[in-house]
Amino acid sequence: MRRVPALPAWSLLAAAIVLAPALATAQDADLAHSTLTGDWNGTRSDWLQRGVNVRGDYVGEAMGVVDGGRGEHGARYAQQVRLGVDLDLAKLAGWDGGALHVTINDRRGRSTSADLLGNRFPIQEAYGGQFTRLTELSYDRRFNDGRSYVKAGFYAMGNQFGAHTLLTNFVNAAFCAHPLAMSGNSGWYNYPNARWGAEAAQHLTPATNLRVGWFQVNPSTNNNVHTAFDLNARGTTGSLFPVELTWTPGAGGAYPGTYKFGGYYDSSRVPRKGLDPRATTGRDGAYLLVEQKLYSPGGERGRGLTGFAQYMVSDRATAQITRWYALGGVYQGIGRRSQDRIALGYVGADINHRLLDMRRAALLEAGVPPDAPVFALDTAEELYELSYSAQLTPWLMLRPDVQYIVNPGTFAYARTDNALAVGLQVKLTF
Repeated sequence: MRRVPALPAWSLLAAAIVLAPALATAQDADLAHSTLTGDWNGTRSDWLQRGVNVRGDYVGEAMGVVDGGRGEHGARYAQQVRLGVDLDLAKLAGWDGGALHVTINDRRGRSTSADLLGNRFPIQEAYGGQFTRLTELSYDRRFNDGRSYVKAGFYAMGNQFGAHTLLTNFVNAAFCAHPLAMSGNSGWYNYPNARWGAEAAQHLTPATNLRVGWFQVNPSTNNNVHTAFDLNARGTTGSLFPVELTWTPGAGGAYPGTYKFGGYYDSSRVPRKGLDPRATTGRDGAYLLVEQKLYSPGGERGRGLTGFAQYMVSDRATAQITRWYALGGVYQGIGRRSQDRIALGYVGADINHRLLDMRRAALLEAGVPPDAPVFALDTAEELYELSYSAQLTPWLMLRPDVQYIVNPGTFAYARTDNALAVGLQVKLTF
């Protein structure tokens, strides 16, 4: 297999830091434009007034392991291109409050985690399912003066449930933008993995919202290029039923907060984890997601420090990750650069002790003495990440990023040195 040349990760990071201020100055004249391709001589605005919103974006991530790990240092590049259209049926057909959404997603490139480190938390959030696929074909509608909402179709349930949008300021998929324990422990699917589903949401008060849903569980289509556009792929194992209560105190003020408490039940019949060979019906989990503005200089809504926290527990009989926890903050407004952001976060995931017991039993059966170093298995993978988001124009963002991964071999039952990864993420809006 031909080796992919390593990209100079340190060079990419240094170039981003050096060039960002110069690019920002050069692009000041373009700040009035919200997209790279502009308004197409007025065509785009005309379509939008008629009810057709065309959208597209690009994410590119070059991340490298520069210290520690398995000793395999170098870098890998992964990218995502997304194109879509939203059709406002009120403007197009007089159906008040309804809209159709279509999205195509394409991913390419190589994985820094898979190729160089072997850890559970993907260093690049844009890696996974490296092919072109249909990621959304859905209809939604708001009614009752916007207090009620319904949606149905073929889409990723994570677009609506369990989302923590503040965490898109990070590059590692452990942060961006759901706890990995959701999809790692059940039939929960996040973008770009789409399934058939339906949901309904209702504002109970101006600050509280209840959302419930049903989604198909079909593991046969996971990262399967042959079902990329197949809306009737075989392999359904059950249904997933999520419920989420959201509280948004201080919305519209200087100190807004978002608190989400949710849970899910997956009806699929799956093997138990560990030494028990029996299968069991049902997987479940519960989570708490918190986002709160902590500091607002001069009462400005945009600038300031917003903290976040995550905690999730999952069924020990079926889950790979039994406990998930995260903490950190994002500060927006660096000097005169009101849209730039600094993000610092920590996340950890506990491996199911039943999997560790099974591994130790296999080692004993193979004749490995119990005092051998290989028996000292790690119980959790942890990550510290620091990023700087330089919003050079409304359509261009550069994000130098540093990640420190603790116990990266936990979920591979390997004793792997802590690793340092650095690199650059680029985001463009077409």
